[in-house]
Amino acid sequence: MAAVDLREELTCSICLSIYTDPVTLPCGHSFCRTCIGNVMDTKEARRSSCPECSEKFKMKPDLKRNQRLSNIAESFQSADQARKKIAIPCTNCIQSPVPAVKTCLHCEAHLCEDHLSAHKNSAEHVLTEPTTSLENRKCSVHKKVLEYYCCEDAACICVSCSLAGEHRGHQVETLNEASEKKKEKLRNILQKLTSQREETEKRVQNLEELRGQMKEKAAGERERVTALIRDIGKQLEALEKRVLSEISRQKEQVSLRVSDLIRQLEIKKEELSGKMGDIEKLCDMTDLLTVLQEQESDRADYCDAEKCEIKLCDVGDLDVARISATLHSGLTGIVTRVTGQHSVSEASDMLLDVNTACNYVSVSEDLKTVLASEINHRRPETPERFQFPQVLSSRSFSSGRHYWKVEGSESGVWGVGMAYPSIERSGEQSLIGNNIQSWGLIKSGSNVYSLKHNNKCIYLPHPPSCCRFMIFLDYEAGRLSFFELCDPIRLLHIFTAAFTEPLHAVFCVDEGGWMKVF
Repeated sequence: MAAVDLREELTCSICLSIYTDPVTLPCGHSFCRTCIGNVMDTKEARRSSCPECSEKFKMKPDLKRNQRLSNIAESFQSADQARKKIAIPCTNCIQSPVPAVKTCLHCEAHLCEDHLSAHKNSAEHVLTEPTTSLENRKCSVHKKVLEYYCCEDAACICVSCSLAGEHRGHQVETLNEASEKKKEKLRNILQKLTSQREETEKRVQNLEELRGQMKEKAAGERERVTALIRDIGKQLEALEKRVLSEISRQKEQVSLRVSDLIRQLEIKKEELSGKMGDIEKLCDMTDLLTVLQEQESDRADYCDAEKCEIKLCDVGDLDVARISATLHSGLTGIVTRVTGQHSVSEASDMLLDVNTACNYVSVSEDLKTVLASEINHRRPETPERFQFPQVLSSRSFSSGRHYWKVEGSESGVWGVGMAYPSIERSGEQSLIGNNIQSWGLIKSGSNVYSLKHNNKCIYLPHPPSCCRFMIFLDYEAGRLSFFELCDPIRLLHIFTAAFTEPLHAVFCVDEGGWMKVF
């Protein structure tokens, strides 16, 4: 009855089996780690609850291993399996089989407690736990009980093997001594494996926590982007109404001017029709004297009618430029508000640091242009100065989002990117992308472009159609992006890294190449 009660206490309410690697929730209920993990994964992390008492948790709880309960469950399993084994009956109890408690290897008999007493006082009889595998307990050569262990051959042997057999002269130990030594080694291995398993469990927990954090972060980012796009949609709708209203206003103005001109032309048309009637009457008269005596002023009016002219250009047209300006200014305002929410700032004060410039590069007075030079400028030799044709920016970035724009020459060789201040200052390993401290866009040869970091190149399959570029840095996110500033703007590549130092802009020019910050 006690075993039945204990089984109920050691049964997982999810899988209805004895606990396997049990973990305990904050409410005190325990479950198999796999079982409760599967249940938690099917629910939102913010709505996790205990399957037994339905207590809800704000966040997915840590699944901490219940070591004591695990030990009890394993012991119960072992005992239960032992109870289920078919007992080996005593060889001497023929009438009523009784489970044997020992097996005598010398007699090859299984003995219960009553028949065991005659064997206990005799050294000749070798007793062991009840077993039916007696052949494995005796030497295959001498048919004697295995009592020793040969350390050199790692084999169990009998007394004859150690005295006169092939193991003579070898170091031997009793089975007890050898088994204790092996158990000690196994215990050490078990201890190491236990430590490794605990470390693995910790890593699993850390990864589960990370997964939960990523789910929360993704949910928050999804809500933020959804709200942002919804807001952009509202702003676009308002802009559409404003632009359409401007179009309607201009259309009404043009319509009013057209209507006014039409009225003027209708009046003029009536006047012309009257004069045409008078002329037709004169033409139909047979009295020549009357025709000739018509006043000259009337003929002048006829001529004035020919001068009457209203041009269509006086009507005017839609002010398309104003409509476009309204649209573009509205779009610019939306973009400004969106980018402002992300705190993206233009690095307009990106200047070159002459103290880092190689002696074979020229730097402009405004510190924004660098040009390859064959003249040695003989600047002071300092640890910061590059020996190869490169130069760093004086400004560095250690946080935030920033962008800056550059233009490169169509000929020559040049490179642009970002680098740590710890970058080497001499040797080929100091060049942009030839080391782990820098990331860059390289133009080498005729229209050959590549992205380079840690001496690994990624060649662009389609070269840029212009020589203007934008570099965008998101320090916290660990992203460095390169864009081609043509129409349309094209993303060339994104480097990802966990930045550990401030980043400077870095420029390299050679073979007549030049670069300019704008």
